[in-house]
Amino acid sequence: MTTLKSIGAVLAGFIFVLVSHTGTDAILEKVGIFPPPDQGLFITWMLVLALGYRMFFTVVGGAITAALAPQNPMKHVTILAIIGTLGGIGGIFAGWNLSQHWYPIALAITAYPCVWLGGKLKTR
Repeated sequence: MTTLKSIGAVLAGFIFVLVSHTGTDAILEKVGIFPPPDQGLFITWMLVLALGYRMFFTVVGGAITAALAPQNPMKHVTILAIIGTLGGIGGIFAGWNLSQHWYPIALAITAYPCVWLGGKLKTR
């Protein structure tokens, strides 16, 4: 049962981050702040905005994982951080031509520290 709770804790943080990122993107596209995804995102202030809310939601995802972990919350947070970093690295290759190059690199670099920060804030 502990294994399922552990998987659930990491999965809950992951799902929160995924839904909050894509949901916020969709809302900003719907109201006309961001262009449709097929047009790419190249305007610096839009990318800074996206990086900011993605970092915030990633911190919250780390806190969720820490809160739900049945034991050793930072171990669970580390697992989520590694998954996020690997996803960010994949995003570098997938998103290279969809935005300025610094943006997917920044997402990959900030994934681990943001998740870790959320876990630390929750466990203090």
